[in-house]
Amino acid sequence: MRRAPVRRRTLTPALVAAAAETACLLEAHAPKPGNVSPGRERPGLTYRDFVVSAAILGDAFRHGARRFRVGRLVQETIARSHAQVGTNTHLGIVLLLAPLAKAALLPPGDEGLRSRLRRVLEDLDVEDARRAYTAIRLARPGGMGRVPRQDVRRAPSVTLLEAMRLAAARDAVAREYATGYEATFTVGLPAIEAARRRGASLDQAILLAFLALLSAQPDTLVERRHGRAAALRLRRDAAGILQAGGPLRPAGRRLLERLDRRLRGRRPPVNPGASADVVAASLFVWLLSGAEGASTSPQRAGRSRRKPRSR
Repeated sequence: MRRAPVRRRTLTPALVAAAAETACLLEAHAPKPGNVSPGRERPGLTYRDFVVSAAILGDAFRHGARRFRVGRLVQETIARSHAQVGTNTHLGIVLLLAPLAKAALLPPGDEGLRSRLRRVLEDLDVEDARRAYTAIRLARPGGMGRVPRQDVRRAPSVTLLEAMRLAAARDAVAREYATGYEATFTVGLPAIEAARRRGASLDQAILLAFLALLSAQPDTLVERRHGRAAALRLRRDAAGILQAGGPLRPAGRRLLERLDRRLRGRRPPVNPGASADVVAASLFVWLLSGAEGASTSPQRAGRSRRKPRSR
């Protein structure tokens, strides 16, 4: 018996923007080690900053995700956030969510979101790179350093995707562009889905996704700011916490609290922000998959094909 064709809903800018804003809020709310969350703030960077930035992102995506190319959407979102908050709360998240939002608004047809995303990434041009570079300079992320090719302080001469490929070995966001969001779709998203099937709360599922991402690859923000050894130690810690059950078991929860105290006690504090950015992208995809749905054809085998009665 042949299965009925899958029907994916066409999403609206308002719905995609709501999913993006919600993903940011969920990511910021979960008590991830080393990250800002309610009651766990740092001087000059508060949970309120992340909430305000999420609202700005939602509004910018609502009005621009369909109208603007990726580069302009990133630039305008970061400019508005910087004017309101004055600090870098979510540059990596905006860079990750903008192509996903564009992909989500394409007619789905028979393509999944990741296939549409690859089309969006391949369509990126030099103007997208120029606008993204402007946003990065405005946000002033820490630990950027200088590179000989396509440094962000100079005007780019390649497409945004090509620039990201050059940076993929040293930056998690760039690696997602270069790999078609490999970590998002094969690590973060499956971890959220598996945790929810096990009955985990949203905060627990987010923590498990965060730990899965940390244990899969060294956090690139930690590596840039604190060195390779610190990033590798954090990777081992995350793997050990997962083995102990993470937030689902008392032993895992004790290890999470111990790791959080250690990361915050360092000077400067250790912030695994690159992994948190990919968590937000994973949450966005998870929310979009629920909104887009996979509703089958209303026709079922053995049932009549009567037309629905009009109201």
